[in-house]
Amino acid sequence: MIDCKDKILIMGIGNILMGDEGIGSHVAQYLLKNDPLRGVECIDGGTGSFYLLECIQDASVVIMIDAANDGNKSGTIGCISPLYSDDYPNSLTAHDIGLKDLIDAVYLLGKIPYIRLFTISIIPPTLPSLELTPEIEKRIPEIAELVIKEANQHLISYLQADSITD
Repeated sequence: MIDCKDKILIMGIGNILMGDEGIGSHVAQYLLKNDPLRGVECIDGGTGSFYLLECIQDASVVIMIDAANDGNKSGTIGCISPLYSDDYPNSLTAHDIGLKDLIDAVYLLGKIPYIRLFTISIIPPTLPSLELTPEIEKRIPEIAELVIKEANQHLISYLQADSITD
């Protein structure tokens, strides 16, 4: 049985009022509807910023999904393991500043989970939009599959470690 210290958290980040910038929230909603894995918590963090601190502190592994203005072709999926807020891609909106501050707060408080960040390159929006572009929307299942694969690897590690200690 996976205990609290081994909790895996999948967190989608994004502002759904800004079109493609909300891709992390859309992926989280997709995962929540499709019930990805037992033993994994999935939340739509939206633009929650410091409201998400406790969720992150309660996890050993945090898998985040967010849009990135990283200069890559729109729709490019990346994956990084940032150690500090400076390791994150350039910000798109105010929520990224909050996310970076949130990660710094986690480090200052001393409970540091393993963090993986799946980024989806987007072109910064010129006009607010509630809709994802078709190019980004069609990537949701692929992104979700990558996130589930990452979470599964951690679950397997925990289960193997559990069987060794029993």
